[in-house]
Amino acid sequence: MTREYPPEVYGGAGVHVTELVAHLRRLCAVDVHCMGAPRPGAFAHQPDPRFQGANPALSTLSSDLVMANAASAATVVHSHTWYTGLAGHLAALLYDIPHVLTAHSLEPLRPWKAEQLGGGYRVSTWAENTAVQAADAVIAVSNGTREDMLRVYPAVDPSLVHVIRNGIDTDVWYPAGPVRTESALAGLGVDTNRPIAVFVGRITRQKGVPYLVAAAHQFSPDVQLVLCAGAPDTPEIAEEVRTAVAGLARSRTGVFWIRDMLPIGKLREILSAATVFVCPSVYEPLGIVNLEAMACATAVVASDVGGIPEVVADGITGSLVHYDVDDPAGYQTRLAKAVNELVADPARAERYGRAGRQRCIEEFSWAHVAEQTLDIYRKVCA
Repeated sequence: MTREYPPEVYGGAGVHVTELVAHLRRLCAVDVHCMGAPRPGAFAHQPDPRFQGANPALSTLSSDLVMANAASAATVVHSHTWYTGLAGHLAALLYDIPHVLTAHSLEPLRPWKAEQLGGGYRVSTWAENTAVQAADAVIAVSNGTREDMLRVYPAVDPSLVHVIRNGIDTDVWYPAGPVRTESALAGLGVDTNRPIAVFVGRITRQKGVPYLVAAAHQFSPDVQLVLCAGAPDTPEIAEEVRTAVAGLARSRTGVFWIRDMLPIGKLREILSAATVFVCPSVYEPLGIVNLEAMACATAVVASDVGGIPEVVADGITGSLVHYDVDDPAGYQTRLAKAVNELVADPARAERYGRAGRQRCIEEFSWAHVAEQTLDIYRKVCA
């Protein structure tokens, strides 16, 4: 059970579900229940039309009811994110089957969502709490997320919380040479002879985009910044980022902003051309985007929050920067310093990139993720 499924994938949870299903289907039968428009390979569910214009959290719960009703054939139900957690919980009650829940993030740790959902944030937090407390097994995508889970929900039995980290397909994400036709970088006017720092992600408080744009004022003068950033959570943060980027562009050259979601081929080109990939997140349960950059053999500068240190090996595949919510100026300075140090030492950046790709190959296989997940299914069904 998932909100996102191709072609409607916009975040890490959607990538996770897409890859997990593809690999699980080689091991067992899988029915996918998702939200949105009808599509092949899945049962798609929509909210009751009477909820048109209602708070998005209520519309989601309406879809959850339809989804639970449609899951009677399941032997085990597996939900992803709060969006489908309640559907999984209700299906478990209705059909007396085990419920496995994967926590890609935790609602109580994302208070900025109140800007987006208003009172619906309290509804989403309630839905997640209800589903987590009753689940037969909980999968955390990192050790950091498992620690957060047990801290936020202390009543949950620790023996029921398992860690299965996200994966990466290194046959899809790999170092790509210059694109001769329809190059994303050439189309923007990016100078590939100058250093390039890249960000890829949604415009949300969680991703820390304003911190990165502020830090870029301190980047070395020859460093270009390519922001692949769209899908703002609210008009307010969209305007905040727009104003910040405009101010940055007035103060230095080489500022490029791609607002549209790019196909994998163009993202691969951009990540491969980058001198450094920057992940300034203030909350990140794991961070698949760091794996995508590493698989493209690009050095990473990232905050030290959540599960990121389990992906980015400090001093080996990239540089970790300490995030302190009470010291935003210091955080921005540390981000800039880490970027400038790698730009000034291309050999080290290349060494980090090579080590990052090797780490992806050795430790983050989706096939292994699927095998571990199937083991959880077997345990809860025993």
